[in-house]
Amino acid sequence: MAKNVAHLIDDKGSDVWHVAPGSTVYEALEIMAHRNVGALVVLDSAVLMGIVSERDYARKVILVDRGSRETLVREIMTSDPITVSRSTSVTECMEIMTDNRFRHLPVVEDGRVCGIVSIGDVVRAVIEEQRFLIDQLEGYITQ
Repeated sequence: MAKNVAHLIDDKGSDVWHVAPGSTVYEALEIMAHRNVGALVVLDSAVLMGIVSERDYARKVILVDRGSRETLVREIMTSDPITVSRSTSVTECMEIMTDNRFRHLPVVEDGRVCGIVSIGDVVRAVIEEQRFLIDQLEGYITQ
């Protein structure tokens, strides 16, 4: 029962919280706090321009003594982020996130952002898959 990104999006919903590149970092942080998320996709007229995360804020604003009310999202976002499609496997998502040391992957289908997958989503899916396999093996053994 290998899961892919479509399963994750179906389970969690396809809401995509976003911010414009010209928004302030403070505005982005407000959205993240209100939506209880750690990253936002950066869209300009529905076109994916980048992704901005709490980590970007910590490293590119706070640590270099910049102000979040003056700094624009475009100044700290990760431009041209790696993306996945709905058919990408959970295992592949985990490999991409681990190899590149980030925690969020935008999901793009037909040129538009249709979701975002977090490391928490991926870990949850792996745990569910392992539970399923353990239950199947236990059932086989006890028959």
